[in-house]
Amino acid sequence: MAEQLKNVYTKAYIINLANKIKQNYKNFDEEAFINAIFDTTWEILELKARMRHIAVQLNACIPLPYKEQLEILKPVSAYFFSFEAMFFQDFVEVFGLDDFENSMRALEVFTQDSSSEFAVRQFILKYEDTTMQQMQRWARSSNEHLRRLASEGCRPRLPWAVALPSFKKDPTRVLEIIELLKNDQSKYVQKSVANNLNDISKDNPELLIAFVKKNLGVSNTLDWICKHASRTLLKRGEVAILNLFSFDQSHHVNIENFTCDESVKVNDSLNFSFELVSNEVLGNIRLEYAIFYLKSNNTHNKKVFMISQNDIKSQHKKFTKKQSFKNMTTRKHYLGKHYIALIINGQERIKKEFQLK
Repeated sequence: MAEQLKNVYTKAYIINLANKIKQNYKNFDEEAFINAIFDTTWEILELKARMRHIAVQLNACIPLPYKEQLEILKPVSAYFFSFEAMFFQDFVEVFGLDDFENSMRALEVFTQDSSSEFAVRQFILKYEDTTMQQMQRWARSSNEHLRRLASEGCRPRLPWAVALPSFKKDPTRVLEIIELLKNDQSKYVQKSVANNLNDISKDNPELLIAFVKKNLGVSNTLDWICKHASRTLLKRGEVAILNLFSFDQSHHVNIENFTCDESVKVNDSLNFSFELVSNEVLGNIRLEYAIFYLKSNNTHNKKVFMISQNDIKSQHKKFTKKQSFKNMTTRKHYLGKHYIALIINGQERIKKEFQLK
């Protein structure tokens, strides 16, 4: 079994953190800090709760005004990286909401080796105008980490983060940031822009469609952003977006020799195969399959999976695939009748039943 993410905060990690703080703050009581971290609640805390616990203990063990605490923590943060270092940003989120300027400067530092995308959202919720003005400045920065933060931080539906209801309803301000970043040459920034647009498409699909109409074909960068941003609408089979990417013709394509296992056991894989056949070149084909998972209430939940998205130059192509039914923490399988369907250019073409045993 994979190691749980929360266990990244080992005793050695916290000791190293304490040592680095001591180098910048001579009055820091390392032993008291370490003991406060590993208190009686530590074992039951999950990842984000452990981040919050570390942030709270940092505040308790550095009994100085907020601005002075930041001057200690900013150089320390250079020694810690990735998601596990987000307790620095969490410190700002919890203790810095009433000090906008110093908090923004701190988030700029902390995002360099980690990411401030979660913490900045609380400032958007409290100071929307001022924070979005700050994010426009970041969007114009020469630093790709700040440009990426400008986009990632205002995503309406950023996973694992608090949602931004006003931007889900009206993402005009988010689109202003995207306009500043849509031609960015950093792949790191491009991915965030595309993910932001994909978020917008879930509540305002017409805005994503309008963006693609305006920007598709302008440059390779924008083509990639448009395609990646459209993945939710493409998966939904949204006709307007399928047409924009030329996935509009499939009447000439037939499915032949579709076979799949009649039953599959939990923790095994469902095997299936089929052929695409046409009297002409198959052409631009977005090929997917859907599994209709049985739910506890005896209804089915449809989940779509990608097979291929290519311009197929031949008149015939065979596909052999398998779908795992391994139990996961994110999906519980229920025994009984399931279905599999094949989808060509957004249209469900064939559907078969199988049993999960």
